[in-house]
Amino acid sequence: MEEPVLNAHNKSEWEPAHTAEHILNRTMVNMFGCPRSRNAHVERKKSKCDYILDSCPTEDQVAAIEAKVNEVIAASMPVTIEFMSRDAAAGIVDLSKLPDDASETLRIVRIGDYDDCACIGAHVANTSQIGEFKIFSHDFNDGIWRVRWKVVNP
Repeated sequence: MEEPVLNAHNKSEWEPAHTAEHILNRTMVNMFGCPRSRNAHVERKKSKCDYILDSCPTEDQVAAIEAKVNEVIAASMPVTIEFMSRDAAAGIVDLSKLPDDASETLRIVRIGDYDDCACIGAHVANTSQIGEFKIFSHDFNDGIWRVRWKVVNP
């Protein structure tokens, strides 16, 4: 099979944290019905994601988010890649953040049966390689919940 031509990627992610971001995004969508993060900064030392919410999650909800992300990590799910047309992907993943100049062929990253996302970034091969997900702070302003987190002991 011929290798698909994709858009160039302009950054280098730390795979454990970038994969954890996918799991966090799916967890937020599942728990709150919100879109995936609209603004994310993922690094080795610390990361942050912004979510559009009606109200600030309670401390119990924050603990539940952290617990669910760690549950998915501990499930040792495979992280796989599939290439498909933009039309086929539209029936599976949210393409609202796709850049206007995105290629016709998209790279879909799947985390077991938990998450599917169009992404050209770097990921671990299995969630067991991520380590522990820790939320260390969060705040809520003007309908945006910003969560700061990190991955430890990958």
